[in-house]
Formats: sequence, structure tokens, C-alpha cells
Amino acid sequence: MSINPNVAEVASLLGETSRATILTSLMDGRFHTASELAYMAAVTPQTASFHLAKLVEGNLVKVEKQGRHRYYQLEGGEVARILESFLAISPPPEVRSLKQSSQVKLLQEARTCYDHLAGKLGINLTESMLHSGYLKKEEREFIVTLKGEQFFTELGIDLDKLKRKRRSFSHACLDWSERQHHLAGALGHGLMTHFFDLGWIVRVPSIRAVKITDKGKVGFKQSFNINM
Repeated sequence: MSINPNVAEVASLLGETSRATILTSLMDGRFHTASELAYMAAVTPQTASFHLAKLVEGNLVKVEKQGRHRYYQLEGGEVARILESFLAISPPPEVRSLKQSSQVKLLQEARTCYDHLAGKLGINLTESMLHSGYLKKEEREFIVTLKGEQFFTELGIDLDKLKRKRRSFSHACLDWSERQHHLAGALGHGLMTHFFDLGWIVRVPSIRAVKITDKGKVGFKQSFNINM
């Protein structure tokens, strides 16, 4: 008898195509209605509601009620990390249309991984900070150096505030498209939020890709010496 037979229940939730699509759509870190998720998964709202009930029951998704509406979000960062790991070992999707090809390219360039940045942008930022000596990698964690503390402060990041959050501060997350580790945790989230506030990146509707603005191209070049 297995010491943890319930792993089969979780695997069964991930093993259905529509549910897997709903889960990956929720990796943008935002709340979505059943209708929005139905559109993303190309299923009826009734079918989406059925799958969402299963995911909520399995503790992979949480739901909040606002008046007559229900809003769904991933249960937490741990679920997002597991999904990202599955994506890293999954075969690439079969591209069947020009629209799908464009979306895949956008996701590979820059996207949210629940609450931090991933794709080429996330990897390039992480490598830049490692190369500049702002971070150093130890096992599955990134450590902020003294030089890094000064850099983040000058950038406008409050490290002390981020360290007080009840979560990992700067762990390494495996990027499914780049097959390398990018910065995650509270620091990764703090940077992403800061870039949104600065207007360096904006969200792409319907998918979890983000687009670098002209202002962002200048900012990333000046602060991180990367061209995107």
C-alpha cells in the first residue's frame, strides 16, 4: 500500500486537457470568472464550472464570491511552481494556427509565472543580476549580495518589506520555455510589480504574456544592460 495514495487524485485533476488549460491560464496570478476561463479553454461555461468545482475540491484553485459572481485563482505559489515544473517536462504544443503561433512566441518572450516574470525577459533579468553581482545562486535559492542591496534600493525596491512577507524571499523557479532558473519569491514579485508601476511592461489580454513598452526597453537597458 502506498504511503500517499492521494497523489493519484492530484494527477487525475491534471490529466484532463480542459482542466490543465484552465490551470495554466490561472498562472497569470489574477482572479478570473468561469466564463473567462471557459473562453480560454474553449469549453462551455457549464463545462468550465464543472471542472472548476473539481479543482476547488482538490485544493488547486480557490474561489471568492463578490455579489452574484465567483472569481477563481490558483490556490497559491506552490501550485504554480508545480505546474511550471510540469510544463518544463511537457512536449511543446502543436501549433495549428497563426494566432496560436503568435501567442506562443509572446509567452516565450515575456510572461507572468503566477506572481513573477518568466520567459526570456525573466531569464535575462536573472542572468543580468547574477553577472552584475547583485545576486548569487546557492542550490535552489538566489542570495542578495551587499552590492545587490544597494542596487535594489536605488531601483526603488524595499527589501526589508519584502523579507517580512510570509513566503519564500528569492527562490529559483525552473522556466518551462527557457529550461533555466529565473528569480521568483517575494523579490521576484516585488520586481514585477515595480516594472508594472513604472510602465515598463503591460499585460497582454487573454493570455499571461506581458509586453515590454518603449519606456521599458530603455529602462531595462539602463538598469540591467539587456536588450529586449
